[in-house]
Amino acid sequence: MNKLTPEQHKKIVLEAFDTLFNKRDYAAAERFWSSEYIQHSAHIASGREGLFNLIRTLPESLKYEAQLLVAEGELVIAHGRFSGNGRPKAWIAADIIRMDDGKLVEHWDVLQDEATKLESASGLPMFGTSFPT
Repeated sequence: MNKLTPEQHKKIVLEAFDTLFNKRDYAAAERFWSSEYIQHSAHIASGREGLFNLIRTLPESLKYEAQLLVAEGELVIAHGRFSGNGRPKAWIAADIIRMDDGKLVEHWDVLQDEATKLESASGLPMFGTSFPT
């Protein structure tokens, strides 16, 4: 049963993402991700180990930055940037996380390569207030 507030859920998601993606502390990350974690991403194998194993294969330069978190009930949406991922461009992500009892239990995502100013039809950056250099 979910007894935490949406604000508490956002705080947990931020700490979880920092622990796994930035600090690469897999043992500590286990306390955030449920052992029954359900993964809906087309880029990540199923379960908590699928996610952890993917992160193990990525460069040490991987960095996650959050820009916006929205939470309602058991759901958190995190808009962020994954840079240093070994790809030509950073990924801008909308991660949708279902929480239960303080743990991340289910995940969906929408990913896009970050556009440069020349590639942006709107003329606006996808993340933050400036374009990548």
